[in-house]
Amino acid sequence: MPETFIRVIEYWVPSEDGSLLEFGGGLFGSAKRFFAATQKLIFGRGEGLPGQAWETGHPIVLNDLEGSYFRRATAARAEGLTSGIALPIFKGEALSAVVVIFCGDDADHAGAIELWCNDPKESKDMSLVDGYYGTTGDTFEFISRSTSFRRGNGLPGMAWQNQTPVFLEDLGKGSGFLRADGAIKVGINRGFAVPCSTIDGTHYVMAFLSALATPIANQVEIWSPDAHGGAPVRSFGFSEIDGRLPGAEAASVPAGQIAAIAQAFATGTPVVLEPMIAIPIAPQGRITAVMALHF
Repeated sequence: MPETFIRVIEYWVPSEDGSLLEFGGGLFGSAKRFFAATQKLIFGRGEGLPGQAWETGHPIVLNDLEGSYFRRATAARAEGLTSGIALPIFKGEALSAVVVIFCGDDADHAGAIELWCNDPKESKDMSLVDGYYGTTGDTFEFISRSTSFRRGNGLPGMAWQNQTPVFLEDLGKGSGFLRADGAIKVGINRGFAVPCSTIDGTHYVMAFLSALATPIANQVEIWSPDAHGGAPVRSFGFSEIDGRLPGAEAASVPAGQIAAIAQAFATGTPVVLEPMIAIPIAPQGRITAVMALHF
């Protein structure tokens, strides 16, 4: 399997008294030193990358882990991790978890993480807050920083409108991806946009853009409530090996995976069942879907 765009995912959960964030779990792959530097840490509000996301109440991109408030820079450097994004998950107004996603940078890496935001008090558009662009080059980054989206337009706008994740397996013309020409020139072919959890009325969308050589994950799934609002079903799935996957009702999905998805949906907390992590999607504090990433 090719090396994935996402190298490490971890999540942090509130302590019993709600005053700290404690390590909840994650997928670390071969990054054993980074895992060793992680598992016994705790963060207060505003401390480190997880604590910053908790304090601000919205996602944060840290596109350079060196020389910042990031507490594990030495271990990250040893594993080739160069950027991170922290995503708080709110169930109602209560924080249920903070998910942190790490990517790396090397000569063969083509892809980007973007964070888009709309503040309805200031604009009808969604614009770029920050991004990590790896080796995609300055041109695509410049195009992205000078682009904005209305609700329903482009990949971020579609996720904003739908309030659930949107996956585009081919960003060529006709896909609805408004920066297709620039993406194709730097080798980006897939896009995955996820509406993020906030509690202040703003709207955030995280977008992953990746290339054939470095897919976002080996398999991406979106699970949504069934037509009656009951047990979640797989509304979308894409495998880098098998292509588009059938809905859960037409496929053989292991019972353990279905249980993990249902648990994430019910609790608002990620669940790890290696090599999969199930992450609740809760824009405006309401769980609308669970994304399952397989590595």
